Amino acid sequence: MPHFLGEFECKLDAKGRMMIPVALKKQLPEAESEGLVINRGFEKHLVIYTRKEWNKIVDDLSKLNSYEKRTREFIRYFTRGATELSLDASGRVLLPKALMDYAGINVDVVLACQFNKIEVWAQDAYDTQMDNEPENFANLAEEVMGSGRRKEDE
Repeated sequence: MPHFLGEFECKLDAKGRMMIPVALKKQLPEAESEGLVINRGFEKHLVIYTRKEWNKIVDDLSKLNSYEKRTREFIRYFTRGATELSLDASGRVLLPKALMDYAGINVDVVLACQFNKIEVWAQDAYDTQMDNEPENFANLAEEVMGSGRRKEDE
């Protein structure tokens, strides 16, 4: 599983196309052949996955009990707007208008890498999010990481 690294500021052109920064493109060698998938994030942002990572997520979703109403609702909202992205010859991707509207993206965007995904934020929304850092980040770190729990322990 790839772990992406970096934070990148980008601009969209008038058609909603975004140039993938060279340093990030190097981390996405399969993007040109396999494509990418963009989807809504849990907050008002978008998320880009490699096709391989998206397929893993969809496989996990397909194992959930679709007879449960809450499960169907979650799957419906989680996959709503998911769109395949292809890099053009110039290394750009076209962001879907409906997803841009959802995230409030106009021209200035931030690509924030997080493990196996790339969050796409409107610059002002990202700045606001980062300006709201907890008063005591050390306490938050202890609360989240200090309990000795790890993902594989659960």
